[in-house]
Amino acid sequence: MRVYLVVIDNSPESAIALRFAARRAAKTGGGVEILTIIEPQEFIAFGGVQATIEEEARLHAEGLVAGAAGTIVEESGLRPAITVRQGDGPKVIREMIAANPDIAALVLGAAATGAPGPLIAHFSGHDAGSLPIPLMIIPGSLDRDAIDRLS
Repeated sequence: MRVYLVVIDNSPESAIALRFAARRAAKTGGGVEILTIIEPQEFIAFGGVQATIEEEARLHAEGLVAGAAGTIVEESGLRPAITVRQGDGPKVIREMIAANPDIAALVLGAAATGAPGPLIAHFSGHDAGSLPIPLMIIPGSLDRDAIDRLS
């Protein structure tokens, strides 16, 4: 099965990328894997404080992913796979792609204005030709009708 890997965060462009991937997967008989990445926290000398900060980040990420998954189920009927990982974004994404041969494309959302985010800059910059799958960059300026038409 063709799986679209979508990286989400709190940005509106990640919601656009998720909608595109879900609609594309529904039309092609594929699936969606939602990934959210928790950035490693700066080390704090007091272990209890460090653990609390990491737990709060994990809970926030899980809530974000659960909300996104609910949206996909409502709109397309797909049940996405959900992954929450901590680490360096590009490294985590490469590990996910290597571990799952069904992942057919990496789908990222680009901000409607301004500079590209770090993942788009990484995968479309110096690492552009080394991914074993296509990179789909979905413009953040697209509205729902445009996403539906293009997907």
